[in-house]
Amino acid sequence: MRTLGICITLVVALVVASFDTTMAQTASDTARALASPIGKFVKVAGVVTVERANAAVVQASASSGGGAPVKDGDLVYRSDVILTGADGKASLVFADGTAFNISGNARMELNEFVYNPDGRSNTSLFSLLKGTFTFVAGKIAKTGNMRLDTPVATMGIRGTTPHVVVSEDGTVKFSTLVEEKR
Repeated sequence: MRTLGICITLVVALVVASFDTTMAQTASDTARALASPIGKFVKVAGVVTVERANAAVVQASASSGGGAPVKDGDLVYRSDVILTGADGKASLVFADGTAFNISGNARMELNEFVYNPDGRSNTSLFSLLKGTFTFVAGKIAKTGNMRLDTPVATMGIRGTTPHVVVSEDGTVKFSTLVEEKR
């Protein structure tokens, strides 16, 4: 019952604060988890398409081409699939502070996301299937289990800034970005 109370409190907080990094989801309530946002688009350029778990497709375009214009702050949900067109780019931030930059011709699936700011069993799983991704790991990497699935391996992330390139042929290049000290 305590978990349900926490979820209801978080839904109310979401309505009041739009999107707040203190949001949480429980794995035991799949329907609620799918309906609760786990992150948002911070900046979108070009064509970006989001496929929702209920088979609805939302096309967002910052250009004057087809689709509705994207607004900064559009929400993403567990089980969404994010695709970028050739000219597409997207920046997202998740409830735990994880931030992604996604380049053109990319595909990313938001498979799993459970985050409780006071919890120690947080978990996320994102599938990077095609394209270039740069991200800064958030609190899940430090307080739980952040995983990235690629065509060749699943990586456990514990807190770093990786750059991942998944080529059309399925090969993956992984590097860690290091900030130079001045």
